[in-house]
Amino acid sequence: MSDSSDRSGDEAAAPVFAPDPVSLAHLELILNGAYPLAGFMTREEASSVAKRGRLPDGTPWPVPVTLPVPDQLADAERLTLTDPEGAPLAELRVGQRWWAGAQDGDGAAAPGHRLAGEVRFAQPPVYGALRHLRLSPGEIRGQRELAGDGGVPVLAVVTARPLHHRELHQIRAAAEELAGDDRAEVLVIIDAPLETEGLAPVVLAAEPLLPAPARFVVATLPRWSSDGAAGPALGRRVLLHAHVAAAYGATRLLVLDSAPSAGTEEETPIPVAAAPGWAYDTAQEQWRPVGEVAPEAAADLPDEAEVEETLARGLALPAWFTPARVAAELARIRPPRTERGLTVFFTGFSGSGKSTIARGVAEGIRRSGRTLTLLDGDVVRRMLSAGLTFSRADRNLNVRRIGYVAAEISRHGGVAVCAPIAPYAATRAEVRAMVEEVGDFFLVHVATPLEVCEARDRKGLYAKARAGEIPEFTGISDPYEEPEDAELVLDTEGRSVGESVAEVLSALRAGGWLPAESI
Repeated sequence: MSDSSDRSGDEAAAPVFAPDPVSLAHLELILNGAYPLAGFMTREEASSVAKRGRLPDGTPWPVPVTLPVPDQLADAERLTLTDPEGAPLAELRVGQRWWAGAQDGDGAAAPGHRLAGEVRFAQPPVYGALRHLRLSPGEIRGQRELAGDGGVPVLAVVTARPLHHRELHQIRAAAEELAGDDRAEVLVIIDAPLETEGLAPVVLAAEPLLPAPARFVVATLPRWSSDGAAGPALGRRVLLHAHVAAAYGATRLLVLDSAPSAGTEEETPIPVAAAPGWAYDTAQEQWRPVGEVAPEAAADLPDEAEVEETLARGLALPAWFTPARVAAELARIRPPRTERGLTVFFTGFSGSGKSTIARGVAEGIRRSGRTLTLLDGDVVRRMLSAGLTFSRADRNLNVRRIGYVAAEISRHGGVAVCAPIAPYAATRAEVRAMVEEVGDFFLVHVATPLEVCEARDRKGLYAKARAGEIPEFTGISDPYEEPEDAELVLDTEGRSVGESVAEVLSALRAGGWLPAESI
């Protein structure tokens, strides 16, 4: 009785923390048994893995698994780890706390505090898309045993991309080779974001075209940059795929998009094979092993950019390239740009003219017949972000809020036009990532020179900033990080508002987001 009460008190006292997306993905794979780890790594373990691809005891493991935490949690003894909605997933018993610098190479986004220690399961996760397919290795193994397939070899494929005709032929050929005179199963592990379905529905559309029985499972497999690290020839990501596939009962991993080097099987828990070469023979009008196709008859396959542009223009993908059911699902997920959610995001100094231009662009888009919402910086400040200051942290939060609303508008096929200052590249990148999960993002840098903006100073803000009355003012006492990824750069000096508006609308028309007759 007293022990239970003490534990409840400890639980209540433990700080609550929602890990970043990478650490959350690691945590789920630890808890469901896909990782053979008890928790997050110590500094020594992470360093050894980063440098040698092995734990200190010599056990092969491809990527560091660490937990970055904010400064205020650096001294915690325990943490209740939750999903982004606050539901408890596990308790971390802190065994070590350490500072990771850039030289540690643990794959996290930035240097900072790390906590290491064992995690103890709290409750099954419910957050995230496609939860019904996020099965644990134990569940997949149990399905196979119930079906009497426990002794059948399993070919695993890990993919975040659609399975077109070439990939389907590669999988069938590899499964036949693995089966020999018997049969083999295919296990497709779909690497999909935790928050959204990603391209998972497109991958699932190919299920009837795979050798039976084929099983599908969804997992989020964190990426890790091994720049500068001495790593196995297969590449750390492929090695991670092999470890996770082995946990799910696979006996061989088929790599579709890269060729593993020879002589590295000892580094993997299961053999890793490159996909056999297949090509579309334009003379025979059929798919054949690449060695049987004359080089001049082999069709050039559309790359991802060409596929995207074809879909964006509302055109059909070639039937020889992809099955009809896969093409239909791709077209559903990536409709023509005239029907696709879009965020037009203006950034620039105060007084650059971005709000005025944004209003004109919004009116032009509205006349085209598209559903539109204008999220102007000043209006958002009064309504969505009332109470926020102009500190760097609050300005970032304001832009993130705009990005969240814009992403929700884009998710439902609408157009959001946003016009904050948004001075920091990292925050703009966060907004782009949020939006591009569900729609398109078009960044416009209104590159009016600072001296022109200050000369205009319609609100008197620059004068107050020069006088020290407004701290952290962009361009005066705080930096503006010019975009390097803008789809369009506008210099309004010496140009009318109408000319700038017309240039933005013309670019949107040229990109296919607006019908030609609307401009």
